[in-house]
Amino acid sequence: MNKFAFVLHPLDVSDVARKYPVARLLPDSWVEASLKLMKPRLVSHITGIKSLTGAEAEGYFIGCPLTPQQLLSDDPELAYRKIVAAGKIAEELGAQILGLGAYTSIAGDAGVTVAERLDIGVTTGNSYTCATAIEAALQAAGLLGYRLEECSAAVLGATGSIGRACSKLLVGKVANLVLAARRRERLEELARELRASGEVSVECVTDVNTALQTAQIVIAVTSAVEAVVMPEALRAGAVVCDVARPRDVSRRVAQERQDVLIIEGGAVQVPGTVDFGFDFGFPSGLAYACMAETMLLALEGRCEDYSLGRDLKLDQIRETSALAQKHGFKLAGFRSFERMVTDEQIARVRQAAEAARAGAA
Repeated sequence: MNKFAFVLHPLDVSDVARKYPVARLLPDSWVEASLKLMKPRLVSHITGIKSLTGAEAEGYFIGCPLTPQQLLSDDPELAYRKIVAAGKIAEELGAQILGLGAYTSIAGDAGVTVAERLDIGVTTGNSYTCATAIEAALQAAGLLGYRLEECSAAVLGATGSIGRACSKLLVGKVANLVLAARRRERLEELARELRASGEVSVECVTDVNTALQTAQIVIAVTSAVEAVVMPEALRAGAVVCDVARPRDVSRRVAQERQDVLIIEGGAVQVPGTVDFGFDFGFPSGLAYACMAETMLLALEGRCEDYSLGRDLKLDQIRETSALAQKHGFKLAGFRSFERMVTDEQIARVRQAAEAARAGAA
């Protein structure tokens, strides 16, 4: 039986207080200073993963005590030291592959240096994250009655690792792509590559709200530490697939826009009777796609470096989809802000989308 490990970290200082209540009484700067002094530690033992092929795997969650701000700081060595220390715990536990969760997957050079400093395979899980995000977004758009070949899609954070890959995966599936990121020169470079296919119209913007104005489908995958998608900017009937952690979509959208469908990218059903031994906010048996990629690589015996760096390979993205199907991983419906999306919600948003299309006609 192959073993894997997966690195978790607090997404906010408030997450630290869930484990250490005294942190609620301290300034955020004090809590972050304390995290720098803490060592990574074993969080839980993961059991019960069983493939359709009969293969089994077990694993571990390992906590890395750094916030997103610290992982993305100007001192990448701080992130490398902590993540590698987490990886050494994984090695001691017998894990053969390490998955990098949330901001540990984009810190520094997106896993390359971490992999060089460890003796086991390392993956960011970003290949399967991309695959499931696009699958979920297009499936949701279809349920709202959209003809994909007529749709405009926006990718927020288009020049990042996942954003670039998602943009490429949308070519040939939608009529128009709006790419949004902070640096126009990198946007234009990506746009030229996509336009060369001749299968899609591409526009570049540096303002999120501009990107959202005309998009029926939105893939949100920025590295912002605060929400960037607000209710005022979205068109009626929009599907927003929020892949980012922390979230790109403000909770205000769910509260104020009943005519918009917000889904979380990459909620995956894990085969078997998995017990994670830790509550990360998902119902029993569900995991993030990045976690699932680490598991399926272990089940396949592919305990090697995978999904590393800033330029994800489309071949690997397609391979993870095939491996997921082989081993029994699948999208688990739609989730939005820790809750399952109901048929009634989808029907309500579809009605709004149809009304918006009728008004524009």
